[in-house]
Amino acid sequence: MDFQRLFLFIIFSFSLMMVWDGWQRYQHPQVEQQVATVKAELPVASGKSDDVASATTIVQQTVKTESGKIIKVKTDFLEAQINTLGGDIQHLDFLKHADGEDKSKHFVLFEKGPNTHNYIAQSGLLGAGLPNHTSLFSAEKDDYVLTGDQLQVRLTAATANGITVAKLLTFHKDSYVVDVAYEIQNNTAVALTSSAYYQFVRDGIDPAGGSKMVPTFTGAAVYTDKEKFQKVSFSDIDKKKVSYPKESDNGWIAMLQHYFVAAWIPKDTSKREYFTKKNGDLYTAGVVLPVPAIAPGQKGIINVALYAGPTESRLNAIAPGLGLTVDYGWLTVVATPIFWTLRFIEGIVHNWGVAIIILTLLIKLLFFPLSAASYRSMAKMRQVAPKLEKLKQQHANDREKLNKAMMELYKTEKINPLGGCLPVVIQIPVFIALYWSILASVEMRNAPFIGWITDLSAADPYYVLPLLMGISMFVQSRLNPTPADPMQAQIMKIMPIAFSVVFFFFPAGLVLYSIVNNGLSIAQQWYITRSVEVAGAAAKR
Repeated sequence: MDFQRLFLFIIFSFSLMMVWDGWQRYQHPQVEQQVATVKAELPVASGKSDDVASATTIVQQTVKTESGKIIKVKTDFLEAQINTLGGDIQHLDFLKHADGEDKSKHFVLFEKGPNTHNYIAQSGLLGAGLPNHTSLFSAEKDDYVLTGDQLQVRLTAATANGITVAKLLTFHKDSYVVDVAYEIQNNTAVALTSSAYYQFVRDGIDPAGGSKMVPTFTGAAVYTDKEKFQKVSFSDIDKKKVSYPKESDNGWIAMLQHYFVAAWIPKDTSKREYFTKKNGDLYTAGVVLPVPAIAPGQKGIINVALYAGPTESRLNAIAPGLGLTVDYGWLTVVATPIFWTLRFIEGIVHNWGVAIIILTLLIKLLFFPLSAASYRSMAKMRQVAPKLEKLKQQHANDREKLNKAMMELYKTEKINPLGGCLPVVIQIPVFIALYWSILASVEMRNAPFIGWITDLSAADPYYVLPLLMGISMFVQSRLNPTPADPMQAQIMKIMPIAFSVVFFFFPAGLVLYSIVNNGLSIAQQWYITRSVEVAGAAAKR
């Protein structure tokens, strides 16, 4: 029993620390700085025909104050705005996802200008006279609407010395993938060697609509086959303490935020160089790739996929390791099957709240034998509590004799004093894994349950569920034997109230799991306790 209380106290302490950290963030938020012009970092070509341009050699360049024409694109998933100045994607709406604060609006990932995040996708070519993100392109028309399986926006830029370049942005039906390619026509008398860069430029402010009390990761990430998935925080970029692989022949680079990711995914296995930098108030993360040498009179092309969409476990079908952007923390091995089961159930019942209830029932059934052993041990402890109190009075001044007498009593009564500990130990990682499953899964975002619960990933707006969970904890504590230590007894009385306050800031889906789990535990514990008491009374008779 002492061990069980210890683990409950550890959970409480951990939760309290999370709330305190979140409160500090809430009280001292980052001051949003408006940026009049978007600054970017342009990798410089090395000039070698067989080498990738060095991303470690970077010049800072400010985007020209004049703006190009805005080209609008609409698909079944996206609404995009492309600026003919550089061909940047500077605005991107997700038609299938609502805004985090105003549910009547679409969620916006990329945006540019005052009072925005200044988050854009840029690309360009490296080489004398070749167009980059400061070059002006021209478009065939101003508006594009997807009517078939794919739609291509063609931007052209004339360069000196007989070289013409077209930037091609290809949108696909039922997809968040945009192919960004450069078509280069070499009309000169010599072979053309160059490099291309693809980068994200954004500020370091967390997106609006997230939980201030439960912080999530916003920053860059790099994936390679050798080093796997590595986060690169903005603070690490500030301190220049990044450890991701700079050069590789595979992988991708991304910008992460809660529920959404944008990633540049090169399609071939050519050598590439990843880079991250800070310029003023903006952070840059990108990749530099070599363009295959183009012979005189020939045409060359380089194509990189841009995924800009929700973080889903099924993203591995787009690129190896992209599914890891769904961040389940250090309990991924437990959280992944839990969420797979939850998604399977939701596919049948079509309600994530009901799916959580059914999943809780399944988890409870899975741990039923362990829980039964625990409650049986606790019921026996209740029965021998008077004997234990008597022993403590007899051996009040001799701790060694008291421990020996207690062990003899446990042996005589066939009680395992640690019997109530194991189920708690096992369920702690399940609880934490489910917490991260609910917090990190975009499927839970804006998922309704009943009535006032319109978003299971957010806290209950009226605190009904946390209060119900506190009541369930109070009822459950009444079924447990009263601790002999007065201090422990007071702590056990306070914990239901304290946990209710802590859970005010937890996702409603997690609180729902706790209520259902506590309710099932109360029913199981009451039944087993009563059975043990009836059996004990019969034995006395």
